[in-house]
Amino acid sequence: MIEVKWDGVVATVALNRPESHNAFNPPMIAGLTAVFRELGQREDVRLVVLTGNGRSFCAGADLATMRATADYTFDENVADAQAIFDLMWALDSCPKPVIGRVNGAAIGGGAGLVSCCDVVVAVERATFAFSEARLGLVPAVISPFVLARIGVSHGRELFLTGERFDARRAQQIGLVHHVVAEEELDAAVAERVEQLLLAAPGAQAAAKELIRAVAYQPKEAMRALTAELIAGRRASDEGREGMSAFLEKRKPSWQQEEE
Repeated sequence: MIEVKWDGVVATVALNRPESHNAFNPPMIAGLTAVFRELGQREDVRLVVLTGNGRSFCAGADLATMRATADYTFDENVADAQAIFDLMWALDSCPKPVIGRVNGAAIGGGAGLVSCCDVVVAVERATFAFSEARLGLVPAVISPFVLARIGVSHGRELFLTGERFDARRAQQIGLVHHVVAEEELDAAVAERVEQLLLAAPGAQAAAKELIRAVAYQPKEAMRALTAELIAGRRASDEGREGMSAFLEKRKPSWQQEEE
């Protein structure tokens, strides 16, 4: 589910479930967390490129996982949510520079991954969404990372609407740094790699630690609060209705009321 390729001191980590648009399931979450923890400690790694195989970057949670969480106990939902938080934290706190090579859609937790990358290059056709509210949920465990990236103002709109937005909008709000044509993606990533390799690795690690210390409240302090919030939403009437409607390919009750 996770593919790692090497080019000298550069490790490219690819989500490898293209048939599912690289959607998250528990083994993928655990595997990706372990990979970033390991790469962050390896002296032979200078930087990491994160991407998805196929046409999508990451579509968020997969259908089987969504079905399963509907029957989880509260404690099981908390543990599942904490695993997602731990993945975001492993990526966000990785001492190596991380380039997000966004080759397609990044939805929900996939957009959360994007927010944890240091430099993001996206193709023009990429789409993004924090779509949880349309399922009766909230983007709880990714919120400390996303809001640190795009700010509260953009979070207010995009968390509440759950709407999809394009790569240019993602660039305007700071989620993405560079938007390029699909045929230019690899060249643009290679140029960013070249620039990052000119800096001292120890200084880069110290700079990342400095940014976390100076700019934001400690994200790890939000682990319990955010995990319990999403666990509660999953068990709520709205959460169950939203998940059921999505899986059954119908409108949820609150959209039917507006018709």
